[in-house]
Amino acid sequence: MYYLSKRSFRNLNGVDAIIVAVLVEAIKYSPYDFGIANDGGLRTLEEQKELYSIGRRDVKGEETVTNCDGVEKKSDHQLGKAIDYYGYVNGKLDYNKGVMQSIAMHIINVGKEKFGVTLYWGGKWKSPDMPHLYYKSYK
Repeated sequence: MYYLSKRSFRNLNGVDAIIVAVLVEAIKYSPYDFGIANDGGLRTLEEQKELYSIGRRDVKGEETVTNCDGVEKKSDHQLGKAIDYYGYVNGKLDYNKGVMQSIAMHIINVGKEKFGVTLYWGGKWKSPDMPHLYYKSYK
């Protein structure tokens, strides 16, 4: 059984309460441990613009992950409706597609079955964003 760390809870400050509740429940029986990235919760306009301007990179530093400038195209993070997570396997960060997909599908199932909410995974996008989960209550 896993639990969210103090750091992960801190990184969830300002995120929609239903997402936080789903994560707290989902991590208990997750197939892998996971946490919330430092910039993985609510973002201010300034934070989003900064990430956009530096061309936020994936783990290997090869691809831009955010296409949202925060002004013309807002990020779900600015609305508190999205999180970026990471897998934690054998004491190390793990962004392996299989690990990330297993965690995402588990969180999505917990959201639907226990809370009646639908979460979506960025790993299914045309340009996949593996760590991204979001909630579309506002659309």
